[in-house]
This record gives sequence, C-alpha cells and structure tokens, in this order.
Amino acid sequence: MRKTLIIAEAGVNHNGSLKMAEELANEAKEAGADIVKFQTFNPNAITSKYAQMAQYQRENIGKIKSQKEMLAELTLSDEEFVELARHCQEIGIQFLSTPFDIPSINFLRSLGCELWKIPSGEITNYPYLVEIAKTGKRVIMSTGMSTLAEVSEAVKLLNTHGAGKISLLHCTTQYPTPYVDVNLNAMLTLKNTFNVEVGYSDHTRGIEIPIAAVAMGATIIEKHFTLDRNMEGPDHKASLEVNELKQMIMSIRNVEKALGNGEKKPADIEISNMEIARKSIVAKKNIKKGDILSEENITTKRPGNGINPMLWTSVLGTRAKRNFEEDELIEI
Repeated sequence: MRKTLIIAEAGVNHNGSLKMAEELANEAKEAGADIVKFQTFNPNAITSKYAQMAQYQRENIGKIKSQKEMLAELTLSDEEFVELARHCQEIGIQFLSTPFDIPSINFLRSLGCELWKIPSGEITNYPYLVEIAKTGKRVIMSTGMSTLAEVSEAVKLLNTHGAGKISLLHCTTQYPTPYVDVNLNAMLTLKNTFNVEVGYSDHTRGIEIPIAAVAMGATIIEKHFTLDRNMEGPDHKASLEVNELKQMIMSIRNVEKALGNGEKKPADIEISNMEIARKSIVAKKNIKKGDILSEENITTKRPGNGINPMLWTSVLGTRAKRNFEEDELIEI
C-alpha cells in the first residue's frame, strides 16, 4: 500500500511561543502526521522595512503593520528551535522547518535536518536555491504562484548544484484558497513534465481537496493546522483545527487502502457473493428429456452455481439430457 507523506504545517501558528509550538508538535503526532513543520527566519534578513502585509494577513490580524513587525512577533530563537527539535525527537515525530533566508538554512543544517521544504515564495530566489542544493539533501518544493517555466528553471538550478531527490507540490498561494482556484490537474502536469514525485500543499478551508489529491496520485500532503482558528495571527483562519487534522489524516489513510494495486480481479471478499449475485441457465418451464433447448424453455436466474449465461448460444439448440423442472439448473 502506498503511504502518503503527511506534513502537518504548524508554520507560525505558535505565535512566537515555544510552549505552543511543542503543543502543536504533540497534536500533530497524536493526529497521525509523519512530519510537523515550522518556519525559521530572521525578519531583518527576509523583508525590508518597506514591505507591507498581504491583504489576507491584514484581515486575519485585524490591524496594519509592516511585514517585519508582524514577523518579529512570530519568531522563535535559535535556542528555542533546538529545544523544539529535541522535543519532536522525544515524542517520535519528524521535525522540519522551512528556512526563509540563507542563515536559517545554515542553522537548520546544524540541527541535522535531512530534508528541505522550499516555500513558493523562494522559487525564484537564485542564491537561496543554490545554498539548499549544495547540501545534497532531499528537497520538497512548493510551486504556488509559479509558471511551468519558473518551476523548470528552479528544478534545473537545484539539480545543477547537487540537490538530492526533488519532489514538487502543487499549491495556490492564497489563504484561504477558493475551490475554483485549486486546479488540482496542475499537479498531474508537474508529474508528467518533470517525472518526479508530486504532492499538494493545501490552503482551502476544508479537508476534501487534500483527500482528492491523494486519490489523484499525490504522495505528499501538506496542510496548515492550529490549536484554535480564532487566535490572532496571519495563518490561523486558513488552518485546520486538531480534530479536523485527525479527520483528514484518517480519510487519507482510508483512501490509500482503497486505491489498491490496480489489478482488476474479484477481491477475496467478493468470491462468496458471486453465486448469490450472478445467474445461471435454468429451465423456464418443465422440460422433458430430448426436448430442444430454446429461448422458449430456458432462461437465466440466480443462483450462479450452474452454467454461465455467457455460454447461452452454446446451449441453445442442444437437447435436454434429462427431465428438468421449472427453475432447475440446466445441465448439458
């Protein structure tokens, strides 16, 4: 059975609190996620003082400030990240954090991270991509806001500079994403174009789209979650709450089971029902030995433990080998 890699995206939904970050890790583990992912950045390194908040951030926070001011409230210190990574190891869930600047790449590398998650906003960041690639580690890259040409250029750059296995996630960078803008079929375009493992990073409000993505072939699912959707912060309102995360993961695991191996044959549990549901050739009325079997005196009825009706034309025109009562299975 194929197992989807499920990344529970805690992101900055810890609101700058290590205690809340650890609680998010606990809940991701309890929900059955494979990875809990955070975000590592230095506000001074990733945004200028002139960069403003996105519209969805203003709406979710309820006030206007610079991006730098907003991000400063959502950071964890290096020491707190060390503690958070240790906590994740203790409870048995893989720690992952998306770096948003080169110093953060180097810091996370020092923590022993064996996997990189590149966010959509960095797909055109040449020096950043080169620094990630030089580690030689596996890369999962989101492709929101990107054209196919931009994805191609980024993939080429990563490969040129020694990146490990590359997987691509389709996503739409809007929080929340309206269903009409999801375009799940673009995930298949990525798979067919680059011949890589693909997945889906979801920003819709519900759980239906990630489940559909798995049914379509996604092998990685990333989804934001929060302890409380009503908390102040840029991403809480477009995140799942813990019970919804559990439901999504359970549903994905059920879909994985249902996908099967693709071989078309009766399932073992169907065999006992074949005799009950299928039909056999039977006597339509009483038939005497030597009578010619025709559409006038034979028909098809349940159960299916007699002559297969697909042999109908082979039976027509033969003579009855003995007397048959109505509904009795025909023998030839």
